[in-house]
Amino acid sequence: MGRGGMPAMGAMWGLLCVCVSALLPLAVVGAPNGAAVESVPGFSGTLPSKHHAGYVSVNDTNGRELFYYFVESEGNPATDPVVLWLNGGPGCSSFDGFIYEHGPFKFEPAADSNSLPKLTLNPYSWSKAANVLYVDSPAGVGFSYSKTRGDYITGDLQTALDTHAFLLKWFEDYPEFQKNPFFITGESYAGIYVPTLSRNVAHGITAGVKPVINFKGYMVGNGCTDDQFDGDAIVPFIYGMGLISMDMYKGVQKACNGSYWNATDQTCLAKLNDIYDDVASVNIYDILEPCYYPDSEGSSHRSNSRLPESFRRLGETTGPHKIRKRQFGRAYPLRLNLKPGRVPTWPSLSHALFDSEEVPCTDDRIADTWLNSPSVRAALHAKSAADIGPWELCTNNIIFYHDAGSMIPIHRELTTSGYRALIYSGDHDMCVPYTGSEAWTASMGYEVTDHWRAWFVGRQVAGYTQGYANNLTFATIKGSGHTVPEYKPAEALAFFQRFLASEPL
Repeated sequence: MGRGGMPAMGAMWGLLCVCVSALLPLAVVGAPNGAAVESVPGFSGTLPSKHHAGYVSVNDTNGRELFYYFVESEGNPATDPVVLWLNGGPGCSSFDGFIYEHGPFKFEPAADSNSLPKLTLNPYSWSKAANVLYVDSPAGVGFSYSKTRGDYITGDLQTALDTHAFLLKWFEDYPEFQKNPFFITGESYAGIYVPTLSRNVAHGITAGVKPVINFKGYMVGNGCTDDQFDGDAIVPFIYGMGLISMDMYKGVQKACNGSYWNATDQTCLAKLNDIYDDVASVNIYDILEPCYYPDSEGSSHRSNSRLPESFRRLGETTGPHKIRKRQFGRAYPLRLNLKPGRVPTWPSLSHALFDSEEVPCTDDRIADTWLNSPSVRAALHAKSAADIGPWELCTNNIIFYHDAGSMIPIHRELTTSGYRALIYSGDHDMCVPYTGSEAWTASMGYEVTDHWRAWFVGRQVAGYTQGYANNLTFATIKGSGHTVPEYKPAEALAFFQRFLASEPL
């Protein structure tokens, strides 16, 4: 990621104002007709709140439609915040968060090939505290689609424009929620989606675009932010976690002059390769978790694969999915940094390295079985597979460009404009290590208003936090991996509730 990415937004914003104003329908009362989810296949109980799902057009001419699933709060929907959730990838569906992290249900594997997964209520659902809006973005991801194939060539800036257009029309469709406090949240590559969208929303408010979104702030979990900060964070993390020796660390520091993200010196590269080889069999998403070894080692991977072993043999968890192998983000092979230009999707990487369309180390059978069931798609008002193809956790349909630059200037603009930000990190994630997030938040130069301290859930230390002026908070979640609400659901619900309520962690 290069620095900047902001100057072109003024012209783009003026165009967006004109286009969106022409597209917006007159306000209606209540949810749109046909949006209510009356029953959820696989769940036999009474829904704890109202659910809605459907499509919003963000470009009528091209037939570009974004899919959403909206879970009303189990508290007071009329006053509780509305929270948008975005998964990353790029190219991954936000049903990842819905099914595996903080949605209203826990999913258990189907009893047999003719059955659906069994759904029970999730006691740590984020709908306990908010109205949660899950959106598949950009078009071509999940259930979102376009009738114009050229729309599948996209990037950071266009994705932010489309998702903002979606929000404006969605709030027109659901006017009863226009006054609710609104927050934007996401994780991993959504470390790009969240701030770029937040900036567009903030600019829209300033420009007087209707409806006025009651935007209050945003959260980013283990999110990619800046190529230098993210890239330089990995080696210190590996050393701090005791995965390499002091001699190895001192040697790579000297050879690379303390910077690892864009190395070209051959001695530096050789020492980096030694380090990456050393951690190749460690679970990249949570170094505490064991790696999974299938019964047939030969079926696991090709011996000449260039991906770290942990991408092919991801670890087990204590959650309902005994073998947790399906996580995505900036977690390309450790040698492949995120830079301006085309970002390879996971399926495209897998095809190049494995001669397969499958993503290495993935087991998405629960989500895949459920969301590709015709009865589920009908209940959720999603288009059929015959119309838009099968649902995939992460798609190879899109060609995606990272064109927004570093997120640090955008974070600075938003926080100095009065919007609240929580940057949180599972502290055992090697994919987007906390060391990078801690470093870039400190680099903002804001006054420390809440010095480094433990934060608690009950009497237990849940992590550590430091608060800054301009409503910026950094926090770690102790013992968590890349997808915090999945690894630490109680702690995630706790910081979520406190952040929404403007309470300190």
